[in-house]
Amino acid sequence: MTIAINDTHDAALRSWLDSANDATSDFPIQNLPLGRFRGDNTQPWRLGVAIGDRIVDLQKAGLIDTQNVDAVLASDLSARQALRRALSAGLRAGSADRARFEAALLAQSDVALGLPCDVRDYTDFYTSVHHATTIGKQFRPDNPLLPNYKWVPIGYHGRASSIMASGTSFRRPNGQLKAPDADTPRLAPCARLDYELELGMIVGRGNDAGTPVGMAQAEDHVFGLALFNDWSARDIQGWEYQPLGPFLSKNFASTLSPWVVTMEALAPFRAPFVRPEGDPQPLPYLDSPDNRAHGAIDIELEVWLQTAQMRQNGHAGERLSCSNYKDAYWTVAQLVAHHTVNGCNLASGDLFGSGTLSGPAPEQGGSLMELSQGGKRAIAFANGESRTWLQDGDSIILRGYCQRDGFRRIGFGECRGTVLAAPALG
Repeated sequence: MTIAINDTHDAALRSWLDSANDATSDFPIQNLPLGRFRGDNTQPWRLGVAIGDRIVDLQKAGLIDTQNVDAVLASDLSARQALRRALSAGLRAGSADRARFEAALLAQSDVALGLPCDVRDYTDFYTSVHHATTIGKQFRPDNPLLPNYKWVPIGYHGRASSIMASGTSFRRPNGQLKAPDADTPRLAPCARLDYELELGMIVGRGNDAGTPVGMAQAEDHVFGLALFNDWSARDIQGWEYQPLGPFLSKNFASTLSPWVVTMEALAPFRAPFVRPEGDPQPLPYLDSPDNRAHGAIDIELEVWLQTAQMRQNGHAGERLSCSNYKDAYWTVAQLVAHHTVNGCNLASGDLFGSGTLSGPAPEQGGSLMELSQGGKRAIAFANGESRTWLQDGDSIILRGYCQRDGFRRIGFGECRGTVLAAPALG
């Protein structure tokens, strides 16, 4: 069910907190994303909402009576909307509750931000037809897109334990590699390390085992979206993925941003879901009038790379690519409906990865595998450095935002991770 636009989305709304009124802020009063924070690693995680450069401690503001994130995620739509309205009312200019909310504010710079929830299970999808086609051309020039792609949302079950919070560094993975001209594989550090620009969908309310979720209710089971980077070891992947798909090439690290932008906040940025002319229409269980009218979401996405040399010189990095989530071949509702059609039970805190979100143009690739044409074309930077694959010390930063005439721009913050050297073998 598509969420209606209301007064909390009004572009004219201003907050008594000046930083929330900055036109460049990702977190104006129209956004109000959910996350978790703590003072240091000896303290438990607390639930908060981002506003400008601050965080509202939800319990201190008297808006929740628990720090159980699953209970908040699993709340029904009316409870979620009530929380959003209470936040909006308390934070807007002229609020009679300003003193109570001010007492619950903390500076984002003074706390640690973690994963927005404890990820229970993780499924990674493959929703960009542009990514699937480009990658397919590298492996199957005569048949780049397999025939099932346009009929069924493709996905695989990933590893939840290695999903890490934004800002965390990770070690380059070791694994089996086999050169095309080699007789045997060898164990070595990955040499073709890549990123994948994705969105993460956080499941709010689960479903009972054996009970499919239909398209009309599918989005009611999603709390919101976050930025997600599914780091990928392409050389390990190329040797191991037949016949069962990715394993060690994917389960060493994935990075999730700290703030979940709610489905309520995204309401003004919905777009029609339209299949290209000549493509098959979805099967009935993956189709609905509401999905056709509003199923896509207009989210601008960017990938930035900051090398160790750039960081040392105070350089914020260079943008590698940009794309938009509305170009995805499958919608949020379709992923939920398909995932549960066999009776699979979802739970609060489950994570769906969208798969790499590439645009239709070559420069809109959501991975180095696309931008470098499988390592054949180096990407040059203004400081004289270049990359075909990630090197130790490189940081990848994902950013996302929504903007539309008549509404306030809202953002997702950033999703950042840094590559460290592989652990010693033997």
